[in-house]
Amino acid sequence: MATPFDPADLPTGILMTLSPLVARVLAPNPSPFTYTGTQTYLVGGADVAVIDPGPDEAEHLDALIAAIGGRRVVAILCTHTHRDHSPAARPLSVMTGAPIIGCAPLTLSDDGPRADAAFDADYRPDRVLGDGEGVAGTGWTLAAVATPGHTSNHLCFALVQDKALFTGDHVMGWSTSVISPPDGDMTAYMRSMQRLLERDDIVYYPAHGEPVENPQRLVRGMMGHRKQREGQIMRFLERNGDSAIPDMVAEMYKGVDPRLYGAAGRSVLAHLIDLNGRGMAVPLEDGRWQMR
Repeated sequence: MATPFDPADLPTGILMTLSPLVARVLAPNPSPFTYTGTQTYLVGGADVAVIDPGPDEAEHLDALIAAIGGRRVVAILCTHTHRDHSPAARPLSVMTGAPIIGCAPLTLSDDGPRADAAFDADYRPDRVLGDGEGVAGTGWTLAAVATPGHTSNHLCFALVQDKALFTGDHVMGWSTSVISPPDGDMTAYMRSMQRLLERDDIVYYPAHGEPVENPQRLVRGMMGHRKQREGQIMRFLERNGDSAIPDMVAEMYKGVDPRLYGAAGRSVLAHLIDLNGRGMAVPLEDGRWQMR
């Protein structure tokens, strides 16, 4: 009988080469929401960019400094400002002298279900990248691709030379992304997914999970999954009339780890807000919802 896979069993702090221009270091923060942990990427050779430096933990920072190995760090880039992605940016900047570049700062009071998704209130970029803007080093170029949805400030980064895309939490290699209002926005997320579908990237490097080598197929599948979930919500409301979100979650997420029910409820709420914007569902004063 096979031993169940435990994400916490993967080795952390080890530099793993994925291509001539891409390597990664896994942070020691596995959880039901981060899977094996946050993957920090090093892009380049003679000089490097660091993407999603991860949590501000001494063990992880020491591993990153060892992986950098004395090379010049051109930039430290953050896809978004959840606490499992950006807090190590500032101490790493102090250690290397590299500027913090990437997403805009964003701090909200998080009423969502998971502590690791709270925003990093200390994130202060030296330069914010707009869509299409980028940074370059010796033999490599990274360009920002605006992908709001998981958060309003989320960016992906395209490695031009490899036709690769660093997808942060927008597309993960193990699960769909949590869309948690008020900042998480299902309408924006689906638009961003459509944008990725129209690109010609040949591999995705997500912040959680393994590289995705047929990315358009995965994106189509994820978009189809969201449309199926929307259909479930609409059928539930048609069948049951005005309903509360926990009742929808209990029926639609049978077999899911109960620790994820809070996050599931946030995604259901995001779908309902999207349906409301399209004139298909209406919120009631007691937190319940009904079809229009």
